[in-house]
Amino acid sequence: MLDNLSLKQKKILIIITIIVGIGVMYIIYNKLGTNNQEIEENILVQNNSNSTKEETEQEKEQIIVHITGAVKEPGIVRLDEGSRMEDAIEKAGGLTEDADISDVNLAYVLEDGIKIKIPSNLDIEGEEQEIITDDIGKNITQETETANGNSENQININKATETELESLPGIGAELASRIVEYRNQNGKFSSCEDIKNVSGIGDSKYEKLKDLICVK
Repeated sequence: MLDNLSLKQKKILIIITIIVGIGVMYIIYNKLGTNNQEIEENILVQNNSNSTKEETEQEKEQIIVHITGAVKEPGIVRLDEGSRMEDAIEKAGGLTEDADISDVNLAYVLEDGIKIKIPSNLDIEGEEQEIITDDIGKNITQETETANGNSENQININKATETELESLPGIGAELASRIVEYRNQNGKFSSCEDIKNVSGIGDSKYEKLKDLICVK
């Protein structure tokens, strides 16, 4: 077929073929370039996402608690601030078969420096158990001297569980829950009188509580 074409027609055909080839190569190159650019953008977005996640995790403050008793791996554990009792137990390998958590508040919000002892069914019956002690070795209830010289336990409203708060006069389950919720949302009470910021606790109720509570 090409033999029937003149020299001029052959040259024109060759030029057209070259132009078409260049066009095809240009299209392929642009397509590959676009795909590579999309891949690079996806990699960049992923790297930025991972970096942001790592920075967020690093920004989280950590607390250190000492957990003993009926857990599989007792000792020092590090947890994110705001972790609860169940998180510390999980970090310590979980409960042993003889663990007794009937009096343990698994939802208790932990603080840095405390010591936790998980009770066991093997503990001596009748022996007083302090499940949580603070960084100076005292229980979350604090023994003080009253004006008449008698000794009584004050409830630390910054650390007490809902059950312990319910032992206070006029504090039922609902008010105890409000106190814990307020503490979790606003942080520690700076003074005993701050408990009046909790809905349902007015001046008259506070007067009955003020000698029975503490914040240290």
